[in-house]
This record gives sequence, C-alpha cells and structure tokens, in this order.
Amino acid sequence: MKEMQGIEVQEEQDVQIDLSFSSYIPEDYIENSSQKIEIYQDIALCKTEEDIQNITDEIIDRYGAMPKEVENLLEIARIKNGARKANVLKITQKRDGIVFFYDNHKFAISLVDKLVKQYNRRVRFSPGKDPYITLFLEGKNEREKLKEVEEFLEKC
Repeated sequence: MKEMQGIEVQEEQDVQIDLSFSSYIPEDYIENSSQKIEIYQDIALCKTEEDIQNITDEIIDRYGAMPKEVENLLEIARIKNGARKANVLKITQKRDGIVFFYDNHKFAISLVDKLVKQYNRRVRFSPGKDPYITLFLEGKNEREKLKEVEEFLEKC
C-alpha cells in the first residue's frame, strides 16, 4: 500500500492471464494499426463492467459487429477484473483445466469448502506457499469456457 498526501492508496494487483483462447483484433476488422493499438489500450484500461460495456459500444459503433476474437478479448478483460476482486494473481490453462493462483496473504481456506460444495470433483485445491485451485472444464466451446471462468471468479 502506498501513501499519497496522507491518503492510503491501494496498489492495483497486476493479474497475469495465460489462456489459449483466440483473443486479438483481426487485421480485416481494424486495418489501421494506430486505431488497433488505441483499442487494445482502451481494453487494457477497463477496470469495471461499465468500462467494458462502453468500449464494446464504441467498437461496435466504429467498426461494426465484433468477431469472436474481439469478444474473447473483452471477456478476458472481464476475467482480469474478476481475478483482481478474488485476489487471484495468475490464471493459466493446463490441458482440460484452468488454474487460479491466489495471493497467499489474502487466501481464505473457507473458499475451498464453498467451491467443492458447488463444483464437486471439478475443483482441486493445492495448498502451499502459493495456493492454487484448478477448475476442470467440461467439453465446451471457447466462449462457454471463458464465461465459466468468469462465473467461477464471481463465486470466489
């Protein structure tokens, strides 16, 4: 935590996301590279659902219906925001599962009981210095998997 002029400022946790979903702006959707960079930056700066909704509206207004890769990019921004709220430092994909690495100092073991009750055998907890939970995804398409990751984070 940093202090600015006597006010404590919460340092924003950077969340590392390594998921193998197609999430980018295709060349044929936004051809101008500076406009493309601007959209990437705007998406990266999204901190709330309202921010994501605003950039979604702007993209559709300026460039038309979004391809699934751009929708996935926005979904990953939602996941990143959810991860911050859930004290998740890193999300990676391992075969048929998604692994959520938690901030050890802010991890509540009661979360594990809650998630096991809800997801049963689809979650596995690994304690230690850097605790993590693996969520096993059932055979779904990219969009459904991204939504499931977002919903999982909301429950954390």
